[in-house]
Amino acid sequence: MELRLIRSFVAVAETGNFGLAAKALSTTQSNLTKQIQLLERQAGSQLFTRGRHGAALTRAGEALLADAVDLVRRADGLAQRMERISAGAEGALKVGFGMSAIDVAPRAVAAFRTEHPAIDIGLDDMSSTAQFEALRNGTLSIGFVRLPAPPDIATRMIRRDRLALAIPKSESAPLSTRDALHRFIDGRPLIRLDPARGPGLTAQTSNLFSDLRARPGVLYETSDLLTVLALVAAGAGSAVVPASTSAIVPEGVQLVPIDLESSVWSIGTAWLRGNNDPLIPLFLQSIDALSL
Repeated sequence: MELRLIRSFVAVAETGNFGLAAKALSTTQSNLTKQIQLLERQAGSQLFTRGRHGAALTRAGEALLADAVDLVRRADGLAQRMERISAGAEGALKVGFGMSAIDVAPRAVAAFRTEHPAIDIGLDDMSSTAQFEALRNGTLSIGFVRLPAPPDIATRMIRRDRLALAIPKSESAPLSTRDALHRFIDGRPLIRLDPARGPGLTAQTSNLFSDLRARPGVLYETSDLLTVLALVAAGAGSAVVPASTSAIVPEGVQLVPIDLESSVWSIGTAWLRGNNDPLIPLFLQSIDALSL
């Protein structure tokens, strides 16, 4: 049974006139009459009686009207929702982020939720490598990652980050030169994030230590960056962390950015090439509106 026939039936029933219904449907009266006749053949019953005063529902027509109106309304509602989804006004967005985006990712999600409250958006903490795989298998829509990314991942750089020394505020250290950094780090046991939890950070710090020709030891190892900072705040030792952790650094910790090229990397948004999800450009707009 065609929806256009049901829509014609409802229009005639609501107007009580074939001419008015035809005008509302932007069709001719003869074409509308043929549609009603076809529907009556399918229903096996006459649906209207025609007279000088218009069209009146028969008992069979009255019995079918409520269901017909409900069907038309649900079809219209579905069409409207499909348009909203196509335009990115509804749906679900899954966002990933690593520790270098620990400040910007929550802000972007909050701004997006304010602008698009009908969209379900979630935020997952995972390494860049894990995000790339999640983008490929469809469990992640977009992420904040360490650049560069694999060729099948589209990216947009949003800023650069650098390593910083997290030192207890009670401790002072002259760290303005390469030699001073070498002397501070070489042979010192540091608090560090588990390499499996932060492979990108581990690679970056290894690059820095190689550049400085420094070989620090490991004082404590933990799987959570907040725990690393908490240990520093407690005076347990020092750590090398992203400078962007200034957004979550606890009282008692001072961050000293490391001004060396070997300590710097780029952060960007990433999504699977060919993914035409309309929510992705909407989310990128929310990021663009932030002051980064």
